[in-house]
Amino acid sequence: MKETLQEINALREAGVIGQSAIGGAMGATFYLEPISTYDLDIFVLFESPPLILTLTPIYDFLRARGHEPEGDAVSVCGWPVQFLPAESPLLKEAVEQAVTVDFEGVPTRVMTAEHLAAIALQTGRAKDFARLVAFVESGVLAPDKLTDILVRHHLADAWSRFEAKYLTTP
Repeated sequence: MKETLQEINALREAGVIGQSAIGGAMGATFYLEPISTYDLDIFVLFESPPLILTLTPIYDFLRARGHEPEGDAVSVCGWPVQFLPAESPLLKEAVEQAVTVDFEGVPTRVMTAEHLAAIALQTGRAKDFARLVAFVESGVLAPDKLTDILVRHHLADAWSRFEAKYLTTP
């Protein structure tokens, strides 16, 4: 993983991508117990996005460094990495407010637990709701920060429904 993160940092240093941050299930492992996940989701901001967004420059850069595409991901030092444009306001904010952590000596940006929770709520799959329960039960979420994000991104009603369905005990 260390080498994979170094390659992602090299993309930023070369100006191929703008700010980026780890999200998804792998992002959650920075706050929760590790879980099995297929790939590393890197959400990316493009500093000067073209009219039609293409990830070709990312793949070309990595291919030139010996990494090969695998379906909708690219294998970077053995890890399937999926690059996802942070296009929605919530994803953009999550990348902009990501925290820098040290992973085996490599500075790595990871979305905050509150943003990961809000994104999981917005995505709304069963596995996202399970991750939300884990976030709540772990106590890592700052309630005021989460509420602010949910209100700002019009997810407060969805959170109320989630709480009623998954967090109330009979």
